[in-house]
Formats: sequence, structure tokens, C-alpha cells
Amino acid sequence: MHHYIRENASKAGFNTSDGSLLILPYGAEQVSSILSALGGAQVDTILSIHILCTVPSPEDTINIVVRDLLRPGGQFLYFEHVLSHLPDVAWWQRFWAPIWQIPTDGCRMDRPTHIWIEKMGVGETVGVWKEGRVWGKENEPEENLLWHRVGRYVKR
Repeated sequence: MHHYIRENASKAGFNTSDGSLLILPYGAEQVSSILSALGGAQVDTILSIHILCTVPSPEDTINIVVRDLLRPGGQFLYFEHVLSHLPDVAWWQRFWAPIWQIPTDGCRMDRPTHIWIEKMGVGETVGVWKEGRVWGKENEPEENLLWHRVGRYVKR
């Protein structure tokens, strides 16, 4: 997997050789290890792609990662499958989630990740976020059990 990350990052101008790319072997919940590897420095961008569905305490992890790792003015980008806003789809997500997580390394399709991130607050004077936006995956039907949200938030 890291080979593909390096290859695609290099195409975009990011390389480990010049320090513009650093790939860490830690899970999102291992914030102290990440901070140690970064020498205590905060980062400009955090990218989460199908990660928050598997961490043990996702809401706590999001809060700690944003608080401790993301610098003010930095952006939090995500692409996650989340709990549907449609009651019937959400019911089926909750039904299948305990079974789905077995072959998918703990992935929970029924987490309202997008709501947890938004709940941290967006506004001029309150909350963690200076600005934020959420949208859906292009051409994805709302009835999809693996319903996705894409988001970009900028830390105050």
C-alpha cells in the first residue's frame, strides 16, 4: 500500500526524499506515537479515507487528532462511509454492521462520522472549525448501505 501512496504522491510533487511526504505506520488512535514521530510538530493537513469506521473510539479519536495534530489554519479532509440520514437505510446499516465488521477488520458502516466532525462547531467565533463543507460521493444513490460523505474543514 505504501508503494502506491508514494507513487501517487510523487506525481503530485510530494516526496519522502525532500521531506514533503511522511508516511507513518500508526493508526489514527495512536496520537502520542504520531506526535513523537513528528517531533511534536503539528501538520497542515489530515486526510482520512475509510479510517474512522474502524477505530475503537472514533469520536474521541477525531477530537484528539484535530486538537493535538492539526495546526490552526490546517485542513481536515475526509471520505468516509457513514450512517445514512434515511431511516430505513440506517436501520439496515445497523442490522448488518455487527456482521460486516467481522470480515472488514472492524469496519462499522453505521457511524455518523460526518455529524461528529460537524458537531465540533463551525463559525466565526465558536467551535473548532473556521469553515467547513460536506458533500456526497458523485452519482452515489442515497439508498446505498455504504453511503459516503466527503468533507473539508479548516481549523480555527
